[in-house]
Amino acid sequence: MSAKPHIFILAGESSGDRLGAALMKRLREETNGAVTITGVGGEAMIDQGLEPVFPMADISVMGLVEVVPHLKRIRSRLREASEAIAATGPDAVVTIDAQVFSGLLAKRVKRTAPETTLIHYVAPTVWAWKPWRAKKLAKYLDRVLALFPFEPPYFEKEGLICDFVGHPVVERSAGLPMNAGEALRADLGISADAKVLLVAPGSRSSEISRLGGPFGEAVTQLADLYPTLEIILPVAAAVAEEVTAVTQAWPAKTHILDPRGMPFEQAETRKFAAFAAADFALAASGTVTLELAAFRVPMIVGYRMPKLNEFVARRVMTVDTGTLVNIIVGEKIVPEYWQDDCNGTSLANALSQLIEDKKARDQQITGFDRAFEALGEGDALPSLRAARSVLTALSEKNQRFSTGT
Repeated sequence: MSAKPHIFILAGESSGDRLGAALMKRLREETNGAVTITGVGGEAMIDQGLEPVFPMADISVMGLVEVVPHLKRIRSRLREASEAIAATGPDAVVTIDAQVFSGLLAKRVKRTAPETTLIHYVAPTVWAWKPWRAKKLAKYLDRVLALFPFEPPYFEKEGLICDFVGHPVVERSAGLPMNAGEALRADLGISADAKVLLVAPGSRSSEISRLGGPFGEAVTQLADLYPTLEIILPVAAAVAEEVTAVTQAWPAKTHILDPRGMPFEQAETRKFAAFAAADFALAASGTVTLELAAFRVPMIVGYRMPKLNEFVARRVMTVDTGTLVNIIVGEKIVPEYWQDDCNGTSLANALSQLIEDKKARDQQITGFDRAFEALGEGDALPSLRAARSVLTALSEKNQRFSTGT
């Protein structure tokens, strides 16, 4: 590894952007600032000093239906990223999530600059679908960083180094002040006897358009049952206006946490304070479910996807749940409602049962404890483990080149 390594980091969506920002911070700490970082990222990575090659939003699409309309732009950005890497010659390229774009970029770099260390952060879910991807990744990647402890064997059996570094939610939740939830409730003027429901309909326009309706219907039905119900809705900046429009007709008092114009870290702290302030949650399937579990918030999960995506998913999925905490503990502790089952009445009934049944809430919380024990809650910070893994990969590859092995 050179005295001042140059690392190109590319993130393709908001969750990857947060991972990238934490990784940047730890890389600087571990090298005493002797690291150059370039790449592509969003608000969080920009806040850490990144000057992105192009806007991250240009590649923040997922699923076959969403990708096809943007193929021309994605090809253009792939060429720009490749050219930036060729022009600057980084020691390592770290791609984060955005698996299709990341894979295409890594393959190009493998062909044009084989001496570059190639690392993918967030191991693809080969345990859930397309298990043969592990073998394909082993052909061009040097290392994979895994968020879950059960993932490394899937890659190691194909000869690809895979380090379990831990899930970032462990780190983020641990850094929140103890009274953050109470302070946010007071700041929002939420009464002490209110039932607080956190609603998380997703961070993409496509998710808001599909889930805004059934989630809103569920809130409407719950408001009739529970007059003291109040809603907290953390929102991504990109969809703040859409969410505001969708929620205008909701009868329950709704507190939208709009991060626009707010420093990233402050917005993140307030979002996590919202989790701490919630009694229950209605959430889209995704990382937010694990974030809620970190704060031991009992929840109901709902999700709808385009019919074509559903058709493909049903034929390739090897797990029978889409909720991360369920997968970690190997048990459906969080109820899920998918596609047509994700409707206002079903969601409202499930939430009402959760509100009324302490035993059901306690069972979820016990499961959350098990999940976070498996994720290494209390161990070394995930971002620190990730940074050390990246630097180890650089050191090992440089040693192999110097010895000719």
